[in-house]
Amino acid sequence: MRYVLAVAETNSFTRAAQRCLVVQSALSHQIARLERELGARLFDRTSRRVRLTPAGEAFLPAARQCLDAAERAAAEVAAAVGEVRGRLAVGLIPTVAAVDIPRALHDFRRRYPQVRVSLRVGASEDLVEQVKQGTLDVAFLGLPTTAHPQGVTTRELARDRLVAVVAPDHPLAGEPAVTLRRLSTEVFVDLPAGTAGRAQSDQAFAAAGLVRDVAFEVTTADLIARLVGQGLGVAMLPSAYAPQLAGVVTIEVADAPARVEYIVWSRFSLTPAATAFLDVLDLAPEP
Repeated sequence: MRYVLAVAETNSFTRAAQRCLVVQSALSHQIARLERELGARLFDRTSRRVRLTPAGEAFLPAARQCLDAAERAAAEVAAAVGEVRGRLAVGLIPTVAAVDIPRALHDFRRRYPQVRVSLRVGASEDLVEQVKQGTLDVAFLGLPTTAHPQGVTTRELARDRLVAVVAPDHPLAGEPAVTLRRLSTEVFVDLPAGTAGRAQSDQAFAAAGLVRDVAFEVTTADLIARLVGQGLGVAMLPSAYAPQLAGVVTIEVADAPARVEYIVWSRFSLTPAATAFLDVLDLAPEP
């Protein structure tokens, strides 16, 4: 199954063999043997490409679950004898500020060097679903004060307000503060519509009876700052995060919207690695 996943992810028997540290002939032989046992071809192979058959598409999710279960079982056994290993999948929004993620991972890696860590950046609502599905162990979210994560264990980390972000030569750059009404006359760069990060600003302008022009929708805060720095628009970002950005100026917003940062994890179970990570953050769940 591990070989099948490697081929599916790399679209190549050669690259899959390199990833799995086996010769290609051995990998091909094992996949062909599995196909005979299943009575169906998992891959269509041509001289130019390799792609999953419908049978292969159906096989893949269960294969991933089996391998994840096997890794989790091995991790649980190791934890029983005092050793934390396995994988830790962490999701985070682009503007997480309540926790210094690189520092936290540095401390975690120093204490648990045998754990492999993967990071996924995404929108809060998507990260919550991935935690529910078990593809993420923990996730850092940013939500409007009117929203709360559902179906997961939640811990509030911090509350913050948004600030305006403008180019250094923007007419507002020298102002000590600005209002939503004044900002509504500007062109905006913001996160995609429908995301929790975008909702924080959308709800504030709507509550004030204001309409704004979002001309650019992007998925990362760094790119938002770069577009703002080029004078393509203004933005609103968390005050705790904005100081990390270069080439822009931040301005207080008198009637700024607020947001809440959370960390969430599965309400049903935690891997030993996830439990250890929460302990590093001083957020270990109560027994």
